[in-house]
Amino acid sequence: MATPSLLPHTPALAQLAQIIQLAVAPVFLLAGLGAFLNVCAGRLARIVDRARRLEPRILESRGQEHDRLIREIRMLDRRIRVVNTAIFTSVLAAVLISIVVILLFGAFLTGYRFGTLIALLFIAAMIATASGFAIFLHETRLGTRSVRIGSHILDHEPDEDEGR
Repeated sequence: MATPSLLPHTPALAQLAQIIQLAVAPVFLLAGLGAFLNVCAGRLARIVDRARRLEPRILESRGQEHDRLIREIRMLDRRIRVVNTAIFTSVLAAVLISIVVILLFGAFLTGYRFGTLIALLFIAAMIATASGFAIFLHETRLGTRSVRIGSHILDHEPDEDEGR
């Protein structure tokens, strides 16, 4: 007599295994988006910290120094908005991917056919992901541009008296 299997092999169980396999890729994508969001949040924190350090200096400065600090804090404000937009689109992508996984299991449990909706949501998630990356790339370009070292510093040569 054969020993009964603890998990009987039924079509429903085989289908569930397929659904789980299908859901694994989007879950890995969620993990990648989480790592990307961590990078964005770290960058945002550094920008905000820099802006907070500038605020008191702006209030105390005058003339060309004041103008330079105002330009810098305006750039930081712009970068904050851009990073926030990258975070928004990445979180939107994560939400859409989560809905895709939910619908995969919902279709299995209810028998409804959500294939077209799942495909459209996944396409929307990829568009949001690509947008988040593109926006982040734009922010890194802004950051690089704002930290360029001025030629007056690069070309500066100390006077003979300064060295003593």
